Amino acid sequence: MTSLLTYTLKYLPSTSQWALRFSVRPLSCSSQLRAAAAVQAKSKQTLAKPNMRNIVVVDGVRTPFLLSGTSGLLHRTSVPKDVVDYIIFGTVIQEVKTSNVAREAALGAGFSDRTPAHTVTMACISSNQAMTTAVGLIASGQCDVVVAGGVELMSDVPIRHSRKMRKMMLDLSKAKTLGQRLSLISQFRLNFLSPELPAVAEFSTNETMGHSADRLAAAFAISRLEQDEYALRSHSLAKKAQGEGLLSDVVPFKVPGKDTVTQDNGIRPSSLEQMAKLKPAFIKPYGTVTAANSSFLTDGASAVLILAEEKALAMGYKPKAYLRDFVYVSQDPKDQLLLGPTYATPKVLEKAGLTMNDIDAFEFHEAFSGQILANLKAMDSDWFAQNYMGRKAKVGSPPLEKFNIWGGSLSLGHPFGATGCRLVMATANRLQKEGGQYGLVAACAAGGQGHAMIVEAYPK
Repeated sequence: MTSLLTYTLKYLPSTSQWALRFSVRPLSCSSQLRAAAAVQAKSKQTLAKPNMRNIVVVDGVRTPFLLSGTSGLLHRTSVPKDVVDYIIFGTVIQEVKTSNVAREAALGAGFSDRTPAHTVTMACISSNQAMTTAVGLIASGQCDVVVAGGVELMSDVPIRHSRKMRKMMLDLSKAKTLGQRLSLISQFRLNFLSPELPAVAEFSTNETMGHSADRLAAAFAISRLEQDEYALRSHSLAKKAQGEGLLSDVVPFKVPGKDTVTQDNGIRPSSLEQMAKLKPAFIKPYGTVTAANSSFLTDGASAVLILAEEKALAMGYKPKAYLRDFVYVSQDPKDQLLLGPTYATPKVLEKAGLTMNDIDAFEFHEAFSGQILANLKAMDSDWFAQNYMGRKAKVGSPPLEKFNIWGGSLSLGHPFGATGCRLVMATANRLQKEGGQYGLVAACAAGGQGHAMIVEAYPK
């Protein structure tokens, strides 16, 4: 990840449930700000708010997302070292030795030891939290330039001794006499050596996310075929985007002792016939969630450079997008674990004064095909909105022609702590290429939480 911080600098732009029923400073940057506003006035109304700083994304990078165990990566992010005021990173499965991975990455990348850095964790929306924390620091005037990102290394997760073994080892370290040590050792049993493996399961319910996705798909009457078809769509679109060079946020990464990795390696379009041969992965033998229609364990890191607009322009940068309104939501972690986008989307639209019809690009995190399809059904259900969300009417389902058209987490991969930045950069890059103005990013997360954000294209 330390190298990813260096890449960020190198690659910066040049300064020139339930619906079974349904820094060379220009002479002045004020003229540029006025010009930007003028361009926006010709299209839709901008979401700029009086007396509030505009916050922009200048650019973002990520390592190729890799199937865990294929080309394991160490990751970190960075930008012009003398300009960055703060660094924030998200991660989920933390290594004890580097629990504040943002700080260790910053020091390893050569940042000043006076540049503060901290690490956040919020399951699959950890880098979303890193970015919105950066937005808060800039909006409040505490900072002008923040690097935000995320990292996950599933190929080398911490594995602990059992609780009994840990207790014995700690007690032995405190024993003062040989007799005390021998007494403790006599209590040893072979089962003490059984390791504790990290589990992608809810602490509050002891249920794996895949098991929850299977129940969710059943509750919304989503068939195995529908899930496989959606997964095939994701892989096919990702393959097309990769082939056309649209995944421009990916930068080459030299894996120590191995080859340089240049692209995501989990994109593998198959056929419905081949996918149908796979057995259920969680609820056996009748479940519908399989390895083919689930996101896979992934290694990867991502980083974005976030600045106050006036600072970006003063430094000669051309931002890619504005980061606008965002919300976080929480709901029942048992039956509504994966419905974060359904709850967050109408709230963020209302906050921004927009409707679904105003959105030009949707980028939703794909944990499972069943999770995505369940959210789309819930969002399009008046009954669900009224009975579970306390709303008068549905928000509506995103049109698929605007939805994850460069692939998603099912195909590109899902490093838990890094996916949020990928979603934001995909949205910003799509808006630029497609000529749209507003994008909506949304994701679910463990604990029954969720996030949504409005991204607004920077005027050309």
